Amino acid sequence: MKLKRIAALVLAGVMTLSLAACGSGSASKGGSSASGSASSGKTIKVGIVTDVGGVNDGSFNQSAWEGLQKAQKDFGIEAKYLESKTDADYQPNIETFIDGGYDMIICIGYALADALKTEAEANPDQKFAIVDDSSLADMDNVTSLMFEAGQSSYLVGYAAGLTTKTNNVGFVLGQSTDMMNEFGFGYCAGVLDAGKEAGKDIKIQMANANSFADTAAGKSAANAMITGGADIIFQAAGGTGLGVIDACKEAGIWAIGVDSDQSSIAPKTILTSAMKRVDNAVYAVAKDTKDGKVKGGVETFSLKDGGVDIAPTTDNLDPDVLKKVQDVKQQIIDGKITVPKTRDEFEKAYGKGIYTIK
Repeated sequence: MKLKRIAALVLAGVMTLSLAACGSGSASKGGSSASGSASSGKTIKVGIVTDVGGVNDGSFNQSAWEGLQKAQKDFGIEAKYLESKTDADYQPNIETFIDGGYDMIICIGYALADALKTEAEANPDQKFAIVDDSSLADMDNVTSLMFEAGQSSYLVGYAAGLTTKTNNVGFVLGQSTDMMNEFGFGYCAGVLDAGKEAGKDIKIQMANANSFADTAAGKSAANAMITGGADIIFQAAGGTGLGVIDACKEAGIWAIGVDSDQSSIAPKTILTSAMKRVDNAVYAVAKDTKDGKVKGGVETFSLKDGGVDIAPTTDNLDPDVLKKVQDVKQQIIDGKITVPKTRDEFEKAYGKGIYTIK
């Protein structure tokens, strides 16, 4: 009878969360476990709210969910996600997790910052985390998960600069913000430094798709660059980047992935990927939540601690190119190469008029 009562309570909790998710106009999936905090015996509940790219964007939303699934397996937490179909879903999705008694709510992407601020102010005892935004770092109940994205972008840019045959490469951005432009500054710096080493004068084409969920816009931008002579295109555009990869696949040129190792999407098309280990960051926050060690403020992940990196799949990289990339990686870690993070830093090192995305 006791077991039946426990099963009934668990089922009721699941049904409540499912009804709340339906009310927010988004999807809820995940898993749960009967184990939890060793000190209290309570099952720790951690949820993530995606941006409009969705959990299957092949990029940072998917990486976040994979990290949380790993935490569920390793720590016995209850893990779920809510997908945001539009910006209007952000706040209701956060509120769904609050109402569900979640110990930690992780917002994936800076686009959720406004909604998170409202909820964090209204619920000071609720723990939150957000990926790629530090504007709420002064709030005690918000942990900002930041990445040195320019460092991994520099590495793939360096690989592109050494690999290009047409001396013409491309970059498609999902949206122009200070944080997102770090991908571009790093990539362009890597391309130009590699070109200088190889004696190449490399042209860099750039486009802002102004969306993380528009594959057609990504494909259109990539096709324009291909027409313009690009033989390698890097995309930092979430779900929009899948359109870039598709265009490169059709044209038989190289694409460079972002956030996760995207080689599985198009094994013969992805040269490499600039990894931003959102999975590791989410995993770490979930562990801290279970251990009762969550702190507000900013946590920054870099090459030095494995928070960013070039993808482990290297089948399409020339061995000599890979060796040179690994050499510059170590130089960045050792502080011998400083990757520009702002427009002023980039222009001071490489000149004005090169980086055209505003």
